[in-house]
Amino acid sequence: MLRIALILGLSLTGACAIATEEPAFTVSLAQGDCEVREYPALVVAEVSVTGDRKAAASAGFRLLAGYIFGGNTARQKIAMTAPVVQAPAVGQKIAMTAPVLQSGGNGQWLIRFIMPRGSTLESLPRPNNPRVQLHNIAPARMAVARFSGLARQDKIAAETAALAGFVNAQHLQAIGSPSLAQYDPPWTLWFLRRNEVMIPIAPAASN
Repeated sequence: MLRIALILGLSLTGACAIATEEPAFTVSLAQGDCEVREYPALVVAEVSVTGDRKAAASAGFRLLAGYIFGGNTARQKIAMTAPVVQAPAVGQKIAMTAPVLQSGGNGQWLIRFIMPRGSTLESLPRPNNPRVQLHNIAPARMAVARFSGLARQDKIAAETAALAGFVNAQHLQAIGSPSLAQYDPPWTLWFLRRNEVMIPIAPAASN
């Protein structure tokens, strides 16, 4: 019982200890677990990796963690933020903003860490590993679906389909591929995990 209690305690406090900052955004439309968010310009550390989704996420996380934990020209530690984003690396890079993001296709994935608020390309130390790249990300409008639990492929597919239905129903225009955003450290209990599927959409039409 003591061991179970200890694991539960670590899971409940782990996200706060590892990643306390999240990118700011405003919500312009909400319906159930889906919403439209407006994100400001951000700075990200990004790496391209190959493999299936799970293996790519793990490999990309290790490379990016190496950078923020001192693997840079200044040997400087950089605060971990949430989420981590994963997206398919097909064709043009998509302006993805929030969390760690993961996206990919044909076994090629982009994994992103959002840099802490106030970071600039000039103020951040250069990565020691040339695979880690720093980029400015333009302000973006995102359709987002929230879900909890394990980010299994079948669950991601179902949430992506639901979000695509929301986008169509609201007469929004998708302008990029879906990405997966995960907010919690790997030891978080499955039922406490927070995930999001994100689709970049066209800016709102001006009146």
